[in-house]
Amino acid sequence: MIDPKAAYSALKSHDPRFDGVFYVGVTSTGIYCRPICPVKTPQLKNCRFFDSAEAAEKASFRPCLRCRPELAPGHAPVDNAHRIAHQISHRIDEGMLEDGTGLEEIAAQFEISSRQLRRIVQKELGVSPIELLQTRRLLLAKQLLTETKLPVTEIAFASGFSSLRRFNDAFSSQYRMPPTRLRKEAANEEHQTAIDAAGTSTLQLNYRPPYDWDGILEFLKARMIKDVELDTSDSYARTVRLGKHTGWLKVTHAAEKHALMVEFTHSLAPVLPTLLGRLRNLFDLTARPDLIAAHLMRDKTLKAAVKKNPGLRVPGAFDGFEMVIRAILGQQITVKAATTIACRFADAFGEKFETPFPELSRLSPLASRVARASVDDVATLGIVSARSKTIIALAQAFHSGVVKLDAGANPDTAIAQLVALPGIGPWTAHYIAMRALRWPDAFPKEDIAVRNNLGGVSAKEAEDLSQAWRPWRSYAVMHVWRNPPPKPKPAE
Repeated sequence: MIDPKAAYSALKSHDPRFDGVFYVGVTSTGIYCRPICPVKTPQLKNCRFFDSAEAAEKASFRPCLRCRPELAPGHAPVDNAHRIAHQISHRIDEGMLEDGTGLEEIAAQFEISSRQLRRIVQKELGVSPIELLQTRRLLLAKQLLTETKLPVTEIAFASGFSSLRRFNDAFSSQYRMPPTRLRKEAANEEHQTAIDAAGTSTLQLNYRPPYDWDGILEFLKARMIKDVELDTSDSYARTVRLGKHTGWLKVTHAAEKHALMVEFTHSLAPVLPTLLGRLRNLFDLTARPDLIAAHLMRDKTLKAAVKKNPGLRVPGAFDGFEMVIRAILGQQITVKAATTIACRFADAFGEKFETPFPELSRLSPLASRVARASVDDVATLGIVSARSKTIIALAQAFHSGVVKLDAGANPDTAIAQLVALPGIGPWTAHYIAMRALRWPDAFPKEDIAVRNNLGGVSAKEAEDLSQAWRPWRSYAVMHVWRNPPPKPKPAE
C-alpha cells in the first residue's frame, strides 16, 4: 500500500532514485507518469499513486507521452534519458567515464547499445555523453584554476584531459579565453589557496543549508578506524587509495560559505573527480534538507527531533568495501565494540602508509587482500568464525564484481545480492543501502536501537510506524538514533 503523502513528497523532489518505484495518475488529465516526469507537479488532491504501470492502466489512466512509463527501470529494454544521464553523471563523478569508455557498460545496464544510449541522451539533453563529460571536466578545471595554485598542466590532467593541447582547445572554444586568463583574474581577486609544504591544495564543496556539521562529525568519530581515519572536534581526515593513487585528505567546515573545504595531496589530483564524488556521498552534500524536514515534521513522533537537528544528514561511505566490513563487524554488538574490532582488522590487512599526521599511518584494506585470507586469519582478530566466513565471502564477491555498491545503484537488486551471501541479513543489507548506496528510504527495522528508542516496539511495529516517514526513512532513522522520540504517556 502506497502512502500518498510520502509518494507526493518524492514526486516533488523528482529524485531519479524513485523512478520505477511508483507511478502517479493525475485525475484532472487522466494520464499517469513516472516520478521523474518533467511536467509541472500536479496538486496532491489530483494524484493517485500506483505501484505498477499495470495498476494505473487498470484504473483507466493512459501513459504520459513525455516520461513514457513503459520505459521505467525494470519494465522495458529501454530506459529514460533522465535516468541514463543520472547514471552517466555518477560515472563521471567516479572518474569511470573517459573518452567514451564505460558507455558500453552503462548501456548494458539498460539492455541497449551504446549507439542507442548516445541517441537518447542527445535527444533528451541536447548534448552527447562526451559533451556532457567535457562540461564536467571544464567546470572542475575552472574551479581548480580559481581556487588553487596548481600548475595549469596538472589541472588539465586532473580534470580528465589527455593532453594540455586538448585542454587549451576545449577551454578556449567553450569559454572564449585561455585558461591562463582565468588564473590571472582569480589571482587578482585573491581567491586562490596557497600550496603548503606538504604539497596540497584546497577546494570547496557546497551544500544546501542548513547543515548539521557537528552531527555528522559525531557519527563518523564514533566509527573512526584508527590509523585510517582521524576525527577531531572540527575536522575529518583520512588516508586515501583510489586505484594506483594514494594520499590523504582533510575536510573542514566553512559555515559562512555553506561549504566544506577539502584539502588534498597532489598525488590524488589524477583521480580528483572520483575523490570529490566520494566526499559528496560521504557528507551527503546533495540532500534537500528543506523538503526532507518538512515531510518528517508532519509526523508527531519525529517533530521534536527534526526541530532539534536542522540540516541532519545521512553519512555515506567514502569506501564501499570498508563500510560494508564495518557493518558486518557491527552485527549484534555495540558501536564501540565494533569500532575496536574494525581497528584491529585495518591493522591486520591494511597497508602501512606515511603521512604528516602520526594518527594517519595505514591505508584501508583492499577487497583483493581480504579475499585471499583464511577464516583463521580473520578469526584470530577476535571475530567469530561465522562472521569471518561472511567477511571473506563478501570480499570475494566484491573483488570479482558480483556485488557492486555504487551510490545510486538499484537498492532492491543490491539488497537481494547482499542477503544471498552467508551471514548478511536484512538489517545489514538495509544499513548498507542507507549509507553505501545512498538510498533515502532504507529502513533497518530490526535495529535494536531504533526499536528501543521507539518505545520497545517489535520489528513489524517499527515498520508500520515508518510508513509515515517514507520516502525519507533513512533520515528518520538518523533522527531516531540521535534523539529518541518521547515515549507516549500511558492512558489514565
